[in-house]
Amino acid sequence: MTTSLSTADLAAIDAHLSTTDDLLRTAYPGDDGSRQPVHTVYVPADRFTPELPTAWRRMVRDAVDDAGGLDAVAKLVGLDSALADEVVPRVREKLAVEPIEDLRIDFEDGYGDHGDAAEDAEAMRAAKRVAAAAGAGFAPPFIGIRFKSFEAETRARGIRTLDLFIGALVEHGGLPDGLALTLPKVSTVAQVEAAAEVMTVLERAHGLPHGRLRFEVQVETPQLVLGVYGSSPVAQLALAVPGRISGLHYGTYDYSAALGIAAQYQSMEHPAADLAKGVMQLAVAGTGIRLSDGSTNILPVGGRTADAWRLHARLVRRSLERGFYQGWDLHPNQLVTRYLATYAFYREGWPEASERLHDARTGTTGGVLDEPATVRALAGFVLRGVRCGAISADEVATATGIDEATLAELAHPKRHQEAT
Repeated sequence: MTTSLSTADLAAIDAHLSTTDDLLRTAYPGDDGSRQPVHTVYVPADRFTPELPTAWRRMVRDAVDDAGGLDAVAKLVGLDSALADEVVPRVREKLAVEPIEDLRIDFEDGYGDHGDAAEDAEAMRAAKRVAAAAGAGFAPPFIGIRFKSFEAETRARGIRTLDLFIGALVEHGGLPDGLALTLPKVSTVAQVEAAAEVMTVLERAHGLPHGRLRFEVQVETPQLVLGVYGSSPVAQLALAVPGRISGLHYGTYDYSAALGIAAQYQSMEHPAADLAKGVMQLAVAGTGIRLSDGSTNILPVGGRTADAWRLHARLVRRSLERGFYQGWDLHPNQLVTRYLATYAFYREGWPEASERLHDARTGTTGGVLDEPATVRALAGFVLRGVRCGAISADEVATATGIDEATLAELAHPKRHQEAT
């Protein structure tokens, strides 16, 4: 049958859409398939030692023992006995082997102003300790610093701390694979562009590959969500500094306070928080930039431990259900509910996800007819469960016939196609 459009017509359409094709290819590469931590632990720089994960492990173990054991805490936060039987042994092993997945040594709000000489010394000391821990194999998989913001009052100090930290890392063995750097209190695209310029200069100075130094942007000012001219600066970041931003982290309390929300109502689940996080989610969809929810400052200590554990577990679950697979933890006792809630999320979803993945792999017509996009989402869900320890790779292979490498290909086909 003869078609109406000529080769010239089709070429004209391709030419018209070439800019769109380039944009979709470069601005929306998708997730790279690497591991994302389930949390970020923040500690003031002057309290960081390489032994910190061990100390936190002991503290949470003591708190759990005081509460009657891990099974008792699982029951306290609402896990039924069947689910607890699946989750508790895995959480016990996680706390023993890898209590902290991502550690951020804080030179900003958690540290304050100790004077230039003290902060210079602390930045270099932190780098040496990170290098020592990474070299000995007992650093968390992800580790780095939050330096001070690029607002006028703290800009020079933040840049100097970052400069000293990176320089000392290079001098003492090089950058750890899981290096994470965090830029706080961002208000404008220009501040992010300036941070990217600093990273470029540091890479040149130390002979690092271009793009080696990436950073997280903390979304904790209203101006980054809705700019002065009515646009959303946070949506412009991926194109403004391509490849530089690794994640957007929501800052619960700075953001809430900036909106004038009373202290007792500042929360990760306030409607204003959900609005900001919804904009963040839209802004980075498909870009490969990852999302992290914020924290709760209601700590599980003393007489409020039980209520705080319940709250934290519920908030972790809430974030996961909304597509925020990472959050902040501020106290050792939050580790137990971080992993109980996270593992319960993946274990509950595992039976259906495994069945649907098996049907998709074998071409079986089951109760749900999944589109390719849904298969990607199912594979991504299971892959995250494997990466954090909630699901084993052997379970996946047995139930679905899919090994971990193939699972990653299913979850991130665009990245796999580019690699091959």
